[in-house]
Amino acid sequence: MDHSRAPLVDALAAYHRTGRYGFTPPGHRQGRGVDERVLDAIGRDAFRSDVLVSPGLDDRLARGGYLAEAEELMADAVGADTAFFSTCGSSLSVKAAMMAVAGGRSGGLLVARDSHKSIVAGLIFAGVRPHWITPRWDAERHFSHPPSPAQVREAWERNPDAAGALIVSPSPYGTCADIASIAAICHERGKPLIVDEAWGAHLPFHPELPTWAMDVGADLCVVSVHKMGVGFEQGSVFHLQGDLIDPARLSACADLLMTTSPNVLIYTALDGWRRQMVQHGRELLDAALRVAEQARADLARIPGIEVMEDALLGAEASHDLDRLQVLMDVAATGATGYDAADWLREHRHIDMGLVDHRRVLATLSIADDDRTVATLVDGVAAWRDQLKDPRPSRIRLPSPAELQLETVELPRDAFFGEVEIVPIDKAPGRIAAEQLTPYPPGIPAVVPGERLNDAVVEYLRSGREEGMNVPDAADSSLDTVRVVRE
Repeated sequence: MDHSRAPLVDALAAYHRTGRYGFTPPGHRQGRGVDERVLDAIGRDAFRSDVLVSPGLDDRLARGGYLAEAEELMADAVGADTAFFSTCGSSLSVKAAMMAVAGGRSGGLLVARDSHKSIVAGLIFAGVRPHWITPRWDAERHFSHPPSPAQVREAWERNPDAAGALIVSPSPYGTCADIASIAAICHERGKPLIVDEAWGAHLPFHPELPTWAMDVGADLCVVSVHKMGVGFEQGSVFHLQGDLIDPARLSACADLLMTTSPNVLIYTALDGWRRQMVQHGRELLDAALRVAEQARADLARIPGIEVMEDALLGAEASHDLDRLQVLMDVAATGATGYDAADWLREHRHIDMGLVDHRRVLATLSIADDDRTVATLVDGVAAWRDQLKDPRPSRIRLPSPAELQLETVELPRDAFFGEVEIVPIDKAPGRIAAEQLTPYPPGIPAVVPGERLNDAVVEYLRSGREEGMNVPDAADSSLDTVRVVRE
């Protein structure tokens, strides 16, 4: 296919060139009706390109075929049979994937327990029973790794009637599963593998990056171009191959969830990014990987900062690592990741993507260069220099065994059933009716339908006091918890 083309980009340019005007939504009419103060903050061009997909960018029957051609080009670029664009983020895309594979089927779905909260939301929407695949745990560092092939095989042996399996790779930390072996295990049973590859949109475009799911047999993967690509927030793509998942069913499931007013800015950026990566991705990622290597070396020279790499890889850890994700363990400084991130934001105007009780993560991309990395290194060094008497973390960390809560009810049944609100110190022993998710990275500590225990309750309560963000709790103070009524 001709990857010099970007049909959505070209269609938007033609829209502007012809001076088209719509008596349709959006009502701001390419910014004509927007308050000047808003235009000064957001920019006129954003509103100028915020037009209706149809009729607007294309006609009322989409006879120009711009979106369909852009999706075909995307699939061809990454070796998939089919691609679907989504303007509602991978949070929607993964729900649609789960519904297409396991919706209406009694066998449930094998799901890695280190999955993002959007996957739990999919279980609630679809009423799917999860059969959890336990991740690998580093108990010393309180860190989870993607499940091993052996763990996936054991999960299949316990639940042979499951409709498919779903894993997350790369994780938000950049750690990766052995997708090839896991896909082969699923296919031995004639069952599909879904990969939540939200952090891996860039992987097809450079050989030194971890394995791209489509290259090693995954049936469906979901990517967030806004995370590691250069699209707008909420830009996501489903990639599909093989015959184990019906593309028409997948499309129908996505249609159930997707907005009927998709954002042309998001669509167009997806199309333009694909062209950019096919034409220039190798050289852009070459440069990004060199910058990341330098960042890792410079940050590792700061006293008390461990740039994690070897500790993340190995037989009992992760299969591979995306080195554009620069994960720093700050525990040796005596401070927490929350302390470091808050200081960097306040004093250096630097925002870190992921923080926890002992780590901060710098996510690098093709947009970073020596100058931006120098800003990061200088900021972390300045934080370390001013750190004189750090207050030790008082978060009570559960053991891996304590983190594995008993599933008592379907997540959907617990979420939509009769609930009551109890003080958090009365919650152990009760069945949760809400997700409780430290964010980022967004992996629920508690899923609706799980029986709460003392260790997890105390972890969340003490974590909240130390700066942990638990945004999905009905009571943001975590003084109370929603539980199933007895």
